[in-house]
Amino acid sequence: MPNTLVHHKKGFCPLPIKNGLNPTRVRTPEAGLSAWVFLNAVISSQRHRHPDDDEQALHDRFSAGEVVLRDQTPLHPDAVLGQDVDVFFYRMPAPETPVPYDIPITYEDDNILVADKPPFMATMPRARHIVETATVRLRRSTGNNELVPAHRLDRLTSGLLLFTKHREVRGAYQSLFAEKKVHKTYQAVAEFRRLPTPLQWASHLTKTPGEIQGRIADGEPNAFTTLESVEPIDKASYEKVYGPLPDLGIYTLKPQTGKTHQLRLHMWQAGIPILGDPVYPTILPEDAEDMSVPLHLTATDLEFTDPLSGKLRHFISGLPLTTHKLL
Repeated sequence: MPNTLVHHKKGFCPLPIKNGLNPTRVRTPEAGLSAWVFLNAVISSQRHRHPDDDEQALHDRFSAGEVVLRDQTPLHPDAVLGQDVDVFFYRMPAPETPVPYDIPITYEDDNILVADKPPFMATMPRARHIVETATVRLRRSTGNNELVPAHRLDRLTSGLLLFTKHREVRGAYQSLFAEKKVHKTYQAVAEFRRLPTPLQWASHLTKTPGEIQGRIADGEPNAFTTLESVEPIDKASYEKVYGPLPDLGIYTLKPQTGKTHQLRLHMWQAGIPILGDPVYPTILPEDAEDMSVPLHLTATDLEFTDPLSGKLRHFISGLPLTTHKLL
């Protein structure tokens, strides 16, 4: 039984990453379905489906040996499957609106790559954002399919993202973020207010899956942000995009926790929503999204002790104030 041990390694996948995309795993809901009937139903039910992902495309997957079981056995279309059987195949991503920004690399060595993620680009493939994500774009531009982010940024947030370059070091860097051993600094642009700094914001934040906005609720605080400084800035360049604006400032923020939309909610709670925010205070329609008008929130600094070398690392974004180069 060759390769039996390999199949049980943590993170093992029976199909390789292809053109920057991980294979998809689906599980049979009942016994007695043929591989063809099951997978055709899965593809047909996809909310975001490529118009060319038809029966011929499914036939081509089977012919290429790209529909397999967890033990790498290729499936024949007529193979009858049991219940709770994992089947692996490649999705055909639906057409996506291109994100019109580049994604410059700030730093790279043998183990890690740090990039400046632009706004409107998700970190990882999910739902309707598959190809136009930082992970897939960088895998394709570098030719390294092993690139994996050690943490995530909101799709609308810009700034520093750290990727590991090969599997052997992945856990060490991901653990840094999971254990909150990375010091992060963000800058946001909003209406200028003279606030005493440093200022600590503490709130109980909740967010229901499927809902766009998070909420500030009663309860023990679970989200902590330090407002380190506020500095006035020239608003002329912003008024070219937004029209007349109040005086603007740059808010330097240091989150101690990582709740969803934490910085956006804390700025909103303080009465100074971030410029360009399409969710707080008002949810704008999805079809009204304008990629030339970003959320002005940038992850500017990452500081940590390197888990491999023991040296202090400090990475600084090369892109000021969420200004990214249009492609």
